[in-house]
Amino acid sequence: MTGSLQVKNGKYYMVLNTYENRKRKVKWIATGLDERGNKRKAEQMLRETLLTYEPQKPSAEMLFADCVRQWLGVIIRKVDTVTYQGYEVLANTHILPYFDENRLKLREITADTLQPFFDEKAANGRKDGKGGLSPASLRRLKNIVNQTLNAAVKNGLLSSNPCQFVTLPKEEQYQAQFYTASQMQALFGAIKGDPLAPLVRIAALYGLRRSELLGLQWDSLDFEAGLLTIKHTVSKVTKTIAKDKTKNASSHRSFPLTPEARAIFEEAKRQESENREQFGKAYQQTPYVFKWANGQPFTPDYVSKHFRLLLKKHGLPVIRFHELRHSCASLLLNSGCTLKDVQEWMGHADIKMTANIYGHLDAARKQSMADKLSSSLWDEC
Repeated sequence: MTGSLQVKNGKYYMVLNTYENRKRKVKWIATGLDERGNKRKAEQMLRETLLTYEPQKPSAEMLFADCVRQWLGVIIRKVDTVTYQGYEVLANTHILPYFDENRLKLREITADTLQPFFDEKAANGRKDGKGGLSPASLRRLKNIVNQTLNAAVKNGLLSSNPCQFVTLPKEEQYQAQFYTASQMQALFGAIKGDPLAPLVRIAALYGLRRSELLGLQWDSLDFEAGLLTIKHTVSKVTKTIAKDKTKNASSHRSFPLTPEARAIFEEAKRQESENREQFGKAYQQTPYVFKWANGQPFTPDYVSKHFRLLLKKHGLPVIRFHELRHSCASLLLNSGCTLKDVQEWMGHADIKMTANIYGHLDAARKQSMADKLSSSLWDEC
């Protein structure tokens, strides 16, 4: 397929030569770009569009940036939508601009040509200009580059993957922030009456992920059996995605309905019925538990941003919404629960993840073990 750029009413358009039943058909696609100062962006958009219609035959002479685009075109059919959105954002934000700029070909990709990319991102990769990307973010970038080059090796375009020789800054052990029980009680008191208050209380009680909270539907609740089951999620990277499945098999779990949780959900059900009657035809019929009065579900962005504003408004320590989950885990450990207990409650697939995040909080149980050992060794001396 071929194509060109045309200007119409001061805007760039892509004009593609397509074929239907062996007959040439011209297709115009708006870029949304003004003619002035956007020629390079328009040319790049044309190249990317042509690749989606007719992918370039794999070759060592391909630009590495185009190899990444082809990898994205393949991986979109193999991973879920949220995972793909994450790949796409990282590629479009960091990888493609860099390699489009230097126009390195696939055959020119070596450890020596890759290392400057990662070094630059480690030093100045943040889009807000406040320094470099974290070691975790660099590893996510490396994953995309590595998978792209693995595909090139598999296709016989490279003899080996040079990404394996790239060095990244050492990733420091993550220290989760969390609220104590008294801080949590202060939070509950401060936000009483806020639309987000019921969701925050359930988040703290069960340590649910934001996606799991927003995915709660009425079929997640069995009031008769007294169970809350996690089986739907709502996530967002660039677009909001609702799924009738959890992050992994271990995330599909059930909790007993405590009296506090039952009261919260019963009140939400009562309010839903009242709101449906008040809004009439304007009410949005959705199965979700946490939503606005008109039935529209809360969005992921709203939850995170509004939670932060609530903390600042009430002079509370500012933590991320996800750290309510960490706070739940901390309280469980401090009450004597084991890491295995916490793993199951949190829905972690591997206890190593639980230990990496919360192992340093397991002090009370370790102190008890030390006291028992000391007592058995020295009491009779």
